[in-house]
Amino acid sequence: MAPLPHAELVQSSLQLYRYLLRCCKQLPEESIRQHYRHAVRQSFKVHADEDSPERIQQIIKRAIEDADWVMNK
Repeated sequence: MAPLPHAELVQSSLQLYRYLLRCCKQLPEESIRQHYRHAVRQSFKVHADEDSPERIQQIIKRAIEDADWVMNK
């Protein structure tokens, strides 16, 4: 399963959140979709107070890499 197009356009935490939730919609089983939606929401809450632009870009890059891995699994 290929990741969604335009991952390179994700520049903000909100864009990342939306991108990851759209990726979840492509997963095959409802239980798997629920699991990853929950994980995305929890991660968003945990990192909501992040204010360092460099750290935010690191998180975005890592999250997209992880999403690609999950989608190809």
